[in-house]
Amino acid sequence: MIQMKVINASNVEQREAFFKSLEKRSGETNRRVTETVTRIIENVKENGDQAVQDYTLQFDGSLPKYYEVPRDIINDALSNADPAFVEAMLNAIENVRDFHQRQVQEGFIHTLPNGVILGQRVRGLERVGLYVPGGTAAYLSSVIMNAVPAKIAGVKEIIMVTPPCKDGTPNPDILVAAALVGIDYIFLSGGAQAIAALAYGTEQIPKVDKIVGPGNIFVATAKKLLYGIVDIDMIAGPSEVLVMADEMANPKFVAADLMSQAEHDVLASSILVTTSEAVAQQVQVEINRQVQTLSRKEMIEKSMNEYSAVLLCHTREEAAMLANQVAPEHLEVLMENPMELLGALDNAGSVFLGPYASEPLGDYYAGPNHVLPTSGTARFFSPLGVQSFTKRSSYTYYTKDALAAAKDDIVLIANKEGLTAHANAITVRFEEES
Repeated sequence: MIQMKVINASNVEQREAFFKSLEKRSGETNRRVTETVTRIIENVKENGDQAVQDYTLQFDGSLPKYYEVPRDIINDALSNADPAFVEAMLNAIENVRDFHQRQVQEGFIHTLPNGVILGQRVRGLERVGLYVPGGTAAYLSSVIMNAVPAKIAGVKEIIMVTPPCKDGTPNPDILVAAALVGIDYIFLSGGAQAIAALAYGTEQIPKVDKIVGPGNIFVATAKKLLYGIVDIDMIAGPSEVLVMADEMANPKFVAADLMSQAEHDVLASSILVTTSEAVAQQVQVEINRQVQTLSRKEMIEKSMNEYSAVLLCHTREEAAMLANQVAPEHLEVLMENPMELLGALDNAGSVFLGPYASEPLGDYYAGPNHVLPTSGTARFFSPLGVQSFTKRSSYTYYTKDALAAAKDDIVLIANKEGLTAHANAITVRFEEES
């Protein structure tokens, strides 16, 4: 039985207590996990592939059939795949590619009348590592969402690491996704050891510039600890959805969408913000009816009983205010004329408008990226995109006359900072030759 907490949004104390409980889900990383991951990282840094293989044997009980997946195995997976599945994946890839092509940022050059030339170069990273988890779900969609914008950005190589199945072979569906998006190399390794291998490089796994992709607490902790050695996509917390609904909303749709996030993780959060008490009650009934047929019923029940809530409010404007306060990863607007509210919704990873823009549409197919900021970080972080895989450099050219015109200002500022060598680097250019 699922019983969502019902909170009157006007009760500030009760409302804030619920929000505080959400923050605790992704608090400081468990100390023992951090200590374990630190040891793994240091071992892999020192001993490379041998350490990676040792941890695979320790944690999985056996080694995979091969460390690097042979190209013919990848090709065979694609050849043997269900044509309908391949077609669906190709359609999703095309939608994601079409959306992300519009994010491409061009460099620029700016010339001034005095001969000064200023500009910016934008180019893709050299090599990116993509972690694709095994475990309870094979996230084929993550392969698409990470690799497609990376390719558009101009990334030269994508190295995938993914845990083997129990029989020591790769998940064939993951291989299909990898083949369709053009992954360059695939290694059968998971956990913190795979992240460390990507960050430092081993005898076989190339060192990368950035690591992206979801994972368990050990993977997330490894990414956090290695940030600075490499770039990472983000430090992701548990998944979350907030649904704004009025009296026009279909309770069946609302219930289904809330549970679509709850099945990710027992720490996932599903929040309903509604102006209709009747809809709130009907949603509770629908949740308990629909959950009976779902494969992850137990996980959904745990998640929703612990981290879900109904926030009852009076107006659409109040609902938007609450949504901005939560800053959810996914925000659905199941209200009349939803486009009218878009301008008021400033803090969300991705916004889904209307009854037929269900959140799973964004997870798999529509085009916008599903790698999104969580735990309220949508207040200042953005979704993964083409720009996530690029680097920018500026450049400057000055003539002697242009520098002479700026010389006194530069020297004055440098001396104010007490950096006389900075000032000297300018004035030395105008000293007469002895």
